Amino acid sequence: MAQAVFYHKPNSDYDDVTGARYHFPKSYLSRVEQTIDDWIVYYGPLPPQKGRFYSGIAKVRRIEADPAKEKHYYAFLSDYLDFDRPVEYTEQGGFERKLVRPDGSINGGVSVQAVRVIENAEFAAIIRAGLSEEDEWPDRTDPPIAQPDTSLQLSDIPQVPLDGFPEERKIVPQLVNRPFRDAKFKQHIRILYDRTCAFTGLRLINGKGRPEVEACHIVPVEDGGNDSVQNGIALSGTVHWMFDRGLLSLTDSYEILPSRQLNYDISHLLHADMKARVPENPMHRPHPEYLAWHRRNKFKA
Repeated sequence: MAQAVFYHKPNSDYDDVTGARYHFPKSYLSRVEQTIDDWIVYYGPLPPQKGRFYSGIAKVRRIEADPAKEKHYYAFLSDYLDFDRPVEYTEQGGFERKLVRPDGSINGGVSVQAVRVIENAEFAAIIRAGLSEEDEWPDRTDPPIAQPDTSLQLSDIPQVPLDGFPEERKIVPQLVNRPFRDAKFKQHIRILYDRTCAFTGLRLINGKGRPEVEACHIVPVEDGGNDSVQNGIALSGTVHWMFDRGLLSLTDSYEILPSRQLNYDISHLLHADMKARVPENPMHRPHPEYLAWHRRNKFKA
């Protein structure tokens, strides 16, 4: 197994879906095969910003030949998670030693490679840079009640924060930790939607700035959904409940679809034009494939 960087360009000719599948030519097959059951980092342009950035991580699960295009393959992915911020590839003097030389110049022969196997230490440095932003509006947590038994059980060992890893091997357990991933997903969605429900326009904030709006997975995690912001949308509690139960859904153009099984007219709760408000950047909007899954598998038309 090996960790790697996968180059991805929005609106390219390749049949990619961020965090779900990666389309590539046979010339990279031997490298991608090394990454099966290991982690990869997304890398590439993020318009309208100039430059190249690391933007998220995923795990490679399997590889299949493209039945429609000769000498092309798909890497099917899981466990995708966006970074807190785009990480510029030359930041901190560069993360990949073969890509950025000690004098700061770029190795052109490496920069054109769409799949690059990287060292564990390089992967760890990229993760630290990409997933260390604190949540501006963390959920309130009450301190635990002291227990008389002070013996430490395996399940009691606390998770180590990403910004305080004593060893590189601590990173991978954190990346698959569900509470950590849920917190990051919520942090990203609330920022992108400005703490506002996409269906209702409600922006309820408590006295300490903590928002009421929730981060909703379009394809639930238990059904194989990932933590990409394109698989998410910001919804108020009641609307989130209805969306999860298929009483509301969305078209690919973000028109709100109410189920005929609703026993109450909720149109007065929703935007008057029945359109969800989504981020301006297309890379942050719900992806059509995830929306189609919801309409097909959850929506009670």
